[in-house]
Amino acid sequence: MDVTFDFDGTVALVTGASGALGGAIARAFHDAGASVAAADVVEPDDEDGFFEAEGVRFYEGDFTDEDDVARVVDAVVSDFGRLDHLANIAGTWRGGTPIDETEADTFDFLFDVNLKTMFLASKHAIPHLRETEGSVVSVSARSSLEGGEGDGIYRASKAGVRLLTETIAEENRGVLRANAVMPSVIDTPMNREMMADADFEKWVKPEEIARTVLALCSDATPVTSGAAVPVYGEA
Repeated sequence: MDVTFDFDGTVALVTGASGALGGAIARAFHDAGASVAAADVVEPDDEDGFFEAEGVRFYEGDFTDEDDVARVVDAVVSDFGRLDHLANIAGTWRGGTPIDETEADTFDFLFDVNLKTMFLASKHAIPHLRETEGSVVSVSARSSLEGGEGDGIYRASKAGVRLLTETIAEENRGVLRANAVMPSVIDTPMNREMMADADFEKWVKPEEIARTVLALCSDATPVTSGAAVPVYGEA
């Protein structure tokens, strides 16, 4: 079955847009007709010129800093006139040590990048999303469903994303929708480098996750809010 989306006339803000997953989601929104506000703390590697395309604007901002988040969201609404969708994609992984050997700086870093960015972007976007009856999709993780060895702080930060998603959905019932996706291992160049001996064929590609994100923002899922959707395929 061929699935297509029509987001013509809408505006999507994608955080973490310089990364593999964020970039795939930004491109998917653009391909579906949306205007895209692509945000990240680092400039993108724009070899294909996507970030210079019509209907796409890049906003450099540190989404762990509330003033920066407020500035970017205000600029997006000023530039495009509205905001319909927020994709909270900014995030990272750190692990390798048990809790009693984990530095407090690692805790702060993971909660800042994975959870605080999602909180601040949502906080400042929600008033605009209420006006358009829009949607929020954030990235949790399959591993957040249970404890595990060596990456407990990462798991906890992603569990927080899931719980805040449920809270946003409950607080805005009937006004806007909020959902999360839960990847396992994503097929990115960085993950291939870190796990060179793994079976890459079982990993989910960023473009596949992007389609699920668009589905959750589309009219195809009008009664779905507060969900944590598995997107780990066979991984």
